[in-house]
Amino acid sequence: MQDPSRAAPLDFLRGAPGRATVVLIALRIAYAYNWFDVGPGLPNVSQTFGVGPADWGLLLASFLVGAGVLQVPAGLLSLRFGARGVSLCGALLLGAADLAAAGAPNFLTLVLLRAAAGAGGGLFFSPAISLVAGLHPEGRRGVAVGTFSSAFSAGAALGVFVSALVIPEIGWRGALALGAVLLLTLLALAAPLVPGVARAPTHGRTAVPAALRSRAVWCIGLAFMGVEGASLSAGQYFVPFAEATYAWAPALAGGIASLFVFPSFFGGPIGGALTERFTNRRTQLVAAGSVCGAMLLIVPHGDFAEVVTAAVVFALSSGSVYAMMYVLAPYLPGIPREELPLVIGLFNAIQIAGGALVTFVAALIIARDGYTDAWFALAALCILPLGLLAGVPITGSARGAGTPDAVVSGPPGLPGEGRANP
Repeated sequence: MQDPSRAAPLDFLRGAPGRATVVLIALRIAYAYNWFDVGPGLPNVSQTFGVGPADWGLLLASFLVGAGVLQVPAGLLSLRFGARGVSLCGALLLGAADLAAAGAPNFLTLVLLRAAAGAGGGLFFSPAISLVAGLHPEGRRGVAVGTFSSAFSAGAALGVFVSALVIPEIGWRGALALGAVLLLTLLALAAPLVPGVARAPTHGRTAVPAALRSRAVWCIGLAFMGVEGASLSAGQYFVPFAEATYAWAPALAGGIASLFVFPSFFGGPIGGALTERFTNRRTQLVAAGSVCGAMLLIVPHGDFAEVVTAAVVFALSSGSVYAMMYVLAPYLPGIPREELPLVIGLFNAIQIAGGALVTFVAALIIARDGYTDAWFALAALCILPLGLLAGVPITGSARGAGTPDAVVSGPPGLPGEGRANP
């Protein structure tokens, strides 16, 4: 058997597992695009519906609430129905709801439809990342999972930048519709390529899942609420901040805003590879989270070059954080392999709920005290919760037999799952 540590970085792209991984990464990009494409249109939404900056926080938080509420149910549903069906149905709900949001007749309807889109995103993500992990053996899934995780940043950056470019031409409604059509088109391409992942029998299971009882899972989730909120706020609020503070054109503001998210596409594979190579994962997580907070302190007073540098370093660090966290999940003691979607779902539920609160609080601070205080508050909220990582045990090396969990000979029907490789 090939030594996992000697595998080439792009080995995860080979064969049927590679094709399935690529299409899941593409869906991840489109999912993030539909999350962030509303940010550059916030001033236009205000003009359409007569709402103010405080209401921006409500609109952005509605997506987060929808996504957060469905994270844990997505994991539980994956145990019952399989990760593939839950994930693809979630992507369908996200695309359909965002397409409907493009035609929202009033602000309340827009908020509710964005919450429904977020719910679809919540159903998609944690089962999808378990699909990616199941396509590759332990010890060789770090780059694949890290790339999938950081693909969010590529999609978020595209959502911010492309929307900032097209909104002056087609309006915020057209920008939302464009993102929805992109996602639904990719979903049609993905369905025949994505296989199921083997899952354990659930007959007679009555105990509370180990994932929900794990102190480590809760500590990791709570530790990065601030990073989650800062990532979302930096990408969404930077465009109106730059337009109001520096009088930058929308295209320039959107381009710099994309730097808060896009470079983490490169941070993800690096963080994923480091997590499987070393066991001092708490130290890595604390360092990366602290760098995120430090970079945000530069934004309100830095010159152009300093802001660009801060944005890039923030993105690389946050991308590493998420990849480390997701790759760490299978190594946590006492967690059955089939509960991986539930572990990641709980991570995300905690962080999205906290991130929604952070995003909303940031909007209130912007409305009351201005952008400078909001950036300082986001920095503090990145760093202070990291002390909770003391509750995470030191973890060892890969514990599996080095075989993937997924069927790669062909996908099952949408609701079902595959059988394990022999």
